[in-house]
Amino acid sequence: MKKIYPFLIGLLCINCALAQMKQPVVTKSSVVFHIKNLGITIDGKLAGFKGDIKFDPANLAGSTIDASVDVNTIDTDNGTRNDHLKSESFFDAAKYPTISMKSAGFTHSSGNNYKGTFNLTIKNITKTVEIPFSYVETGNTGVFKGNFQIERSDYGVGGSSLVMSDNVKVDLEVTTIR
Repeated sequence: MKKIYPFLIGLLCINCALAQMKQPVVTKSSVVFHIKNLGITIDGKLAGFKGDIKFDPANLAGSTIDASVDVNTIDTDNGTRNDHLKSESFFDAAKYPTISMKSAGFTHSSGNNYKGTFNLTIKNITKTVEIPFSYVETGNTGVFKGNFQIERSDYGVGGSSLVMSDNVKVDLEVTTIR
């Protein structure tokens, strides 16, 4: 009986350690983009967010984020435009069904504000982007909010246009729970 107690205590310690290492699960996400076309701002969103998020403000060097969205979920509240954006002329969703980003590093700015360096891949073209974001943890919930801008032509999206802006603004919000 005396030998069972250390064994049970050891199992309890292992279970406690595993519970603390539990990886966050994404419970809610929003990926919204904004682009001007004919002088009018067009808003759209992408769904199908998948993410492997291991973010620890106390250990930025050990933190990683690897995420993607499904191009086939693009929604601008206009079915014809959505189909056109999925075509070879724009995102070529049949050939490149996901947009992905993988972190390369993080820095702390101030308070709950950080900056992430990410490798963003669209249509098999990868470019480095810096994304300022906030991270607020309340209990076992964490909320990331950030935004950034890209040039669509850097990724071969849409070709040249006199009426459509090259600049695309992206807003991200992701909620995780442990």
